Amino acid sequence: MRIATFNILHGRSPADDRVDVDRFATAVRGLNADVLGLQEVDRGQPRSLGADLTQVAADAMGAAEYRFAAALAGTPGLTWRAATGREQPGMAAYGIALLSRYPVLHWQVLKLPAPKVPVPAWRGRLRPQLVRDDEARVAVLATVQTPLGDVLIATTHLSFLPGWNAVQLTRVARRVAARVGPAIVLGDLNMGPGLARRLTRLEPLATQLTFPAHAPERQIDHILARGLPRTGRGEAVRLALSDHLALVVDLPDPDR
Repeated sequence: MRIATFNILHGRSPADDRVDVDRFATAVRGLNADVLGLQEVDRGQPRSLGADLTQVAADAMGAAEYRFAAALAGTPGLTWRAATGREQPGMAAYGIALLSRYPVLHWQVLKLPAPKVPVPAWRGRLRPQLVRDDEARVAVLATVQTPLGDVLIATTHLSFLPGWNAVQLTRVARRVAARVGPAIVLGDLNMGPGLARRLTRLEPLATQLTFPAHAPERQIDHILARGLPRTGRGEAVRLALSDHLALVVDLPDPDR
């Protein structure tokens, strides 16, 4: 069973600053994941040629089950706002997606808390800058029928703001902890492995540097789990798009 997470930068390649839908499909196909979490996913955005990137990914990997969850609705710089879930069909959106080749028994979308006051952020600066309006964040959870049994899988893309990403991950972790049985939390958590492990109380299935893609120096993309074998093989995969590497884990087949 191959599990993967990939922040796709809405399908854009920093090499040529273009979104090529066929290139994106080829990248997803090459991952050959059975379960795939995607972050920074566009639907109907002019910058990504109006494509539904979740559908493109589903077709490329042969996913029978998939769910896109909008964090933001509208077009960047114009009508960009937190999604409510009540947007008109076909409205441009941006968010995350979870895709599976295996049957899904139950889906859930979880809205995550956003800061209500300005928050200082350094982001490579000597002095902090006050961030007054961080983008909305969501998580997608699915109970997936896998060869290793029913597994609760959650994917998310958390805030870059220290502290707030911890609050958001704690919310996801509590929802996961409420269910008995194997579980996986994966995605771009915007934090290092030590903090991610402490907040979720889950074990990392892969420890690899994932960002920035051209010269990886830290791991902010994670696949953490409980109740699953830790003998799988994990790797960070460089693809022809995004400023992140994809993170992939192969879990052993229980029949072998």
